[in-house]
Amino acid sequence: MIQVFETVDKNLIELDTDFTGGINLHNKWIHMENPTDLEIELIARLSGVDEDLIKAALDEDERSRMETEDGVSLVLFDVPVIEEEEEYYSYNTIPLGVIMTDVTIMTICLKPNSVIRNFINSRVKNFSTAERNRFLYQLLYTTHVKYLQYLRQIDRSYQRIQIELHQSTKNKELIQLLDLENSLVYFSTSLKGNNLIIERLARQVGPTETEFNNEIIEDAIIESRQALDMCNIYRDVLSGTMDAYASIISNNLNITMRLLTIISVIMAVPTIFASLWGMNTGVPFQGKIWGFWVVVVIAALASVLAFVLLRRNERLRFDKKNVTKPKIKKKNKTKK
Repeated sequence: MIQVFETVDKNLIELDTDFTGGINLHNKWIHMENPTDLEIELIARLSGVDEDLIKAALDEDERSRMETEDGVSLVLFDVPVIEEEEEYYSYNTIPLGVIMTDVTIMTICLKPNSVIRNFINSRVKNFSTAERNRFLYQLLYTTHVKYLQYLRQIDRSYQRIQIELHQSTKNKELIQLLDLENSLVYFSTSLKGNNLIIERLARQVGPTETEFNNEIIEDAIIESRQALDMCNIYRDVLSGTMDAYASIISNNLNITMRLLTIISVIMAVPTIFASLWGMNTGVPFQGKIWGFWVVVVIAALASVLAFVLLRRNERLRFDKKNVTKPKIKKKNKTKK
């Protein structure tokens, strides 16, 4: 999909994308979303930009970078996106390419994202397609503001899932926590690369730039660093939570297995007596009417004894763990 925009009297207007009669790209903004090979070839021919630069942003594994060749500059950075699952949302990042020439600016991405929508819906103040450097700085600033917004949503989702896990540990909530942790890993990796791009751009800002543009790039640096710090904190907290719940699940399994073992041992005792008195040989109380009840009483007493011994062994082990060694105060020896 190709969209062409132009700012007229501070209003963003979408132009007709019928290129059969040609188009003047001066001070235009060309946005391409998951373009086809024919669309890439068309824009490359009209703008004189190499097709490889346009296709760079269509690789999901492409890292953030900057390059300039023959008067054409490419700035590639990652933007956050929301991916809808069956019952919840997950977060990821995709590359966004910004290509600037002497006459126009182009943006290329694989999927729709809220950063570009903010510009298309005129939610960004002082935006103009003719101010290409300002447009790039505003893209970076808006991107990292969106990172902070999504990080707060991740934190709220984490708090909600944690409350649900306190009530009952389910696989669904654990999978959601795992997806949130993966999202934070993606965010952290992308933010590190974006920070390098913003700092490099800040060093290249010349004295001819307006004060407004300098403020935007400084704000973008602040927002990117804050987003990276928040992402690292949330990722550490979430990782610790996942480890804690893994220990809780393992401990619950040990408790269940211990209970089943005790039940198995207790039930095995009367089974032994039933097996002994069920052999086809002469056994005590054979032929007696009350012999069956004697065997039952003996088996029951043996089961009770086994239960008492197991409980006593468990209490002794618990008491040994809670025994604290007395503190011995060491006397300070004074030198004569």
